[in-house]
Amino acid sequence: MEHSKDGGLRWRWEIESWLRENLKHDVFNPVIETEKFLSEHHPNINLRGAKKGTPEIFKGIIKNIVERDLKAIAECDYVICYWDESAREGAGTQGEITIAKFLNKPIYLVSNFDFEEIPSWIIGCVDEIFYNFDDLKIFLTRKFKSSDETHCCTD
Repeated sequence: MEHSKDGGLRWRWEIESWLRENLKHDVFNPVIETEKFLSEHHPNINLRGAKKGTPEIFKGIIKNIVERDLKAIAECDYVICYWDESAREGAGTQGEITIAKFLNKPIYLVSNFDFEEIPSWIIGCVDEIFYNFDDLKIFLTRKFKSSDETHCCTD
């Protein structure tokens, strides 16, 4: 999220809407949850500016966000990750995928990179790799078509 122009909002919003409408899954969207957290607890802060200007304040805020995201992973049934240029530049995606793997959560990766361009660690953590969201949707429809309440995290 840190290096994405929109924080990954667009792809998350699209897959979240699809998951809710088509599979009736609950979705944890870290972009939306971060916006809620900041508006409730730090309404006047420019988070990116705080990283440079007030590192101690930034550190406290980010610790809360990281803890919340890791708790969400622990509570979800599976994780969807979009591996793009911005994910490759950051650290959160790698960390969250690693935690999800450690917790035995299925991880579904979508990437437009060729297989050999995806880091080996990421490949070792994920359960399935898709090269577009349409293929992911087909997979998820087959897997969850008649399942009960399910919770997904978009990473």
